[in-house]
Amino acid sequence: QVQLVESGGGLVQAGGSLRLSCVASGTIFSINDMGWYRQAPGKQRELVATITSGGSTNYADSVKGRFTISRDNTKNTYLQMSSLEPEDTAVYYCNADITPWGGSRFRREYWGQGTQVTVSS
Repeated sequence: QVQLVESGGGLVQAGGSLRLSCVASGTIFSINDMGWYRQAPGKQRELVATITSGGSTNYADSVKGRFTISRDNTKNTYLQMSSLEPEDTAVYYCNADITPWGGSRFRREYWGQGTQVTVSS
């Protein structure tokens, strides 16, 4: 079983910062791309940032210069969020392209349960 668990969400004032963490656990052979997505009430889920296994990053235009995605050598990814705006309020989801032990035929995307980020004005 593979699981992604996010943490670090909360309530913060506009201009503040938060750091989200995502830990992957289970019978994992390898992790390819990892990323963060968010979904605000009444809106579709949207990409925030992604990072490849080689460390290449991609950001939504709305967060460039304010958010930084990173990952360590194990199974974790992080999202450092600065200069937060009320428009950043959403549930943030971790996403990872994972190959479990058992073979590449089981490779697929996994999602965490989400963590709420609320930015007050």
